[in-house]
Amino acid sequence: MPEKATTVTDPPTAPAGSATARRRSGDLARLGSVAAAYGLVQLLLVVPGTGMGWDETVYVSQVSPDAPAAYFSAPRARGITYLVAPVVAITSSVAALRVYLAVLAAAGLLLSLWVWRGLLPTRVLALTGGLFAGLWITVFYGPQAMPNLWVAFAALFTVGCFLRAARNPEDRLAPVGVAAGVAFAALMRPGDAVWLVLPLLCAAVAVPPWRRAVLPAALAVGLVVGGAEWAVEAHLRYGGLLPRLRRASEIQGGLGWNPAFIDQLRSLDGRTLCRPCDVPWSRPVTGLWWFALPPLAAGGLFAAYRTGRGRLVAVPTAVALFLAAPYLLMIGYAAPRFLLPAYALLAIPVALCLDRLFAASRTRPLALTALCAALAAHLALQFAVAGAAAARSRADRAAFTAVAAELHRLGVRPPCVLSGTEAVRAAFATGCAARQVYGGHDGSITAGDLASLARTRPTAVLVSGSSPAPRWAHDWHPHLLPEVPGHPAYRAHLAPATLPAPPGGPGRRRSGTPSRPSTPCRSMPDPAWPTPGRPRDGSWTDGWTQKPETDHLTAGSVSVRRSGAQHGIGLRDAVQPLRLLA
Repeated sequence: MPEKATTVTDPPTAPAGSATARRRSGDLARLGSVAAAYGLVQLLLVVPGTGMGWDETVYVSQVSPDAPAAYFSAPRARGITYLVAPVVAITSSVAALRVYLAVLAAAGLLLSLWVWRGLLPTRVLALTGGLFAGLWITVFYGPQAMPNLWVAFAALFTVGCFLRAARNPEDRLAPVGVAAGVAFAALMRPGDAVWLVLPLLCAAVAVPPWRRAVLPAALAVGLVVGGAEWAVEAHLRYGGLLPRLRRASEIQGGLGWNPAFIDQLRSLDGRTLCRPCDVPWSRPVTGLWWFALPPLAAGGLFAAYRTGRGRLVAVPTAVALFLAAPYLLMIGYAAPRFLLPAYALLAIPVALCLDRLFAASRTRPLALTALCAALAAHLALQFAVAGAAAARSRADRAAFTAVAAELHRLGVRPPCVLSGTEAVRAAFATGCAARQVYGGHDGSITAGDLASLARTRPTAVLVSGSSPAPRWAHDWHPHLLPEVPGHPAYRAHLAPATLPAPPGGPGRRRSGTPSRPSTPCRSMPDPAWPTPGRPRDGSWTDGWTQKPETDHLTAGSVSVRRSGAQHGIGLRDAVQPLRLLA
């Protein structure tokens, strides 16, 4: 069936300029209202009092002057670090960072919807934005320093620009938008950018009217420009792209046939990481919308075909399936944020289907009431889950603030080193460096070298539950720390050289923020740090294997050892590979 034109034309009697301006103002009012509501929900539910998760701490620490940069593992990309750098460089306030990201997320939603004007009716776009912004995952991660939501905005923006460029060869800005969207996605998560480009490249080749060199060129340019920093860093620090990809695969537990549908379903009750996902599905009601997603998307595709918009809806649906495939089929654990790009694009056919259902229910009050009630219940449940996740984040922030105060009292003050359970967040709150021994996901130092450091600076190993201190720290002094959610009997084993704070020493800091050290935490490498590399005794465990973190607020990948790197990389270090390309 030939595709019909979908752009609404102005009445012949109306001046073209004034009609276009009125239409643009109306579109801005509708879409802007959705974006503003999204920003307001973030500010009310998530921003107040929440702390940073483990992955957030890693990203933020790369540019923060408050503590040494945390270990940066193979799968990570520095896009989100660049995004938060302007705020982190001038303030250590988590609240300021949250507000900044919430406002940016609302603007990102508006921009990613705006490029679809003229392709789909504005009411469908407004419903698309409302459906996506109404998910608890979208609300919770809006003000967080995590990359997945930004990939979702980039995917929605890129597909919209791609369709504009494909349908209108005279649109000179659309290919630029395609390249910019892909580059932004690659800067945030290079792997997701590849899965974004593949179906679009296939569409550009398979659809005869779209076979123009500008579309594949724009996709390729965006991928190369956005992924250049990650690729150069792979060559400088891992010896090439393939070694880095292998390390990234190891961190994920090995990429292969690992269906994770049930894991993703279980994680929808508010878990930000489900690894291993052997927990019971305690609140099945939180996953009901997942079962409604396929039939609603199919209904939207059918409605689009009937109205001549088949390709406009089929392309984002296909891209969504490509973006979801690696996380549903190739990774043996779940984090709901992984599917945010797919949800953003699937919101288009779902919104189109719901728009048709609303239109058909106008003359049926009972059906219209049921449809409105179902949507209201869905939003209420999503906001409740987001609020519960934010409450756990507040509890974690209070806990690590108390842990940092106690460690300061015990004499663990910068320059200092923490290792062990939840060392990343505890170290950032304390102003220390976080270093794990080889054998775990983020091993970056040998046990012997860590023990040597402990003779020259305050050092502590953090353990919880019945776990003993590592063999090389068996004679260190144990001290019970304030309780941390999910880690009973949380305690620190202090090196003998660690001395308690004198009376009248460092006082309490602002909640959730580390104290600023009197000397820079990062600039030139400290000569006291050991030279990295394979442990001298040939063993990767050295008597103590670090268990992977599975805390409910630690979303995403865990870290691994990086060949040739002994420090986390600051912003100046991160841009150095780009200078080498110049």
